[in-house]
Amino acid sequence: MATKLFLLLAICVLPLLINARREPFHIIGKVYCDACRAGFETSKCTYIPGARVEINCYDRITLRLQYSIGALTDSTGTYNILVEDDHQDQLCYATLVSSPIPSCKIADPRRNKATVILTRSNGAIANLHYANAMGFLQEKAADGCQELLKKLLQDD
Repeated sequence: MATKLFLLLAICVLPLLINARREPFHIIGKVYCDACRAGFETSKCTYIPGARVEINCYDRITLRLQYSIGALTDSTGTYNILVEDDHQDQLCYATLVSSPIPSCKIADPRRNKATVILTRSNGAIANLHYANAMGFLQEKAADGCQELLKKLLQDD
């Protein structure tokens, strides 16, 4: 009987102890200014230093905010955010907050957030996660964008 109780306790407690000792998640992503207003990265895009990004996690059922942490991009337009906890059943997103560039402040509604998985319950064991690049739209398309987009979108 004692052996069965010990085994049951080990099965229930051991996963909690293992998860408690995990390294934090390290989320990396880039923020760009879409100079051509194309909705995707092109050779005319520039990466934005000093852009504000947040990681927000919401309850899957109520959609209430459960966790939030923010950061600024570095000189290369890259953000690095450490998330300490496992957010198993929560919906988590990296989200654009603001751009320091006056002519590039409009968050692209198609590229303003990126899903991030912040759990190890799905079989993924890596601490390092890369989020999709997110972009702000320049107020007016830069010179040469029509030609560039024509070239990029032509049928072969």
